[in-house]
Amino acid sequence: MTGSVLDILIYVFDRYMLEETPEVPEREQLARDLEWAGFARTNVERALDWLTELAFGHQRPPLPGAAREDGAPCGVRVFADSELLRLSPECRGLLLTLERARVITPQQREIVIERMLALEADEPDTEPLKWVVLMVLSSQPGSELAVERLGGLVADLRTHAPH
Repeated sequence: MTGSVLDILIYVFDRYMLEETPEVPEREQLARDLEWAGFARTNVERALDWLTELAFGHQRPPLPGAAREDGAPCGVRVFADSELLRLSPECRGLLLTLERARVITPQQREIVIERMLALEADEPDTEPLKWVVLMVLSSQPGSELAVERLGGLVADLRTHAPH
């Protein structure tokens, strides 16, 4: 098995991050474990770099004027041409829905967009986006309620989806 970067991220998330107190091994040990599990070394390194960048994403300065006093987002996010090419209309719509439902903040939206683009998929659909949102929310303290709301919202979207 070679596994895409997203496959590796999902594997790490399932294996380590869903625990009450996750015991994630050091990078070198985690890389060995992933290679032993059958993932290609190049993709393992890319996935570990992706996770490192995610870990530092919450240390960004807040976006100026990104939310009103009541916490609701204000303004409109204009996507760059490069983002439009790499994020499908469905992905952009889901991001807007999650932000309006206050599942993610404007700051988290920006981290999600950055992490999605870092996956280097041509035009990812909403399934990888949901995983990335879940990983972003799970990486930030105090986001437990948002993770629950994401699960409920995703279930609602599936229930109301056209057949």
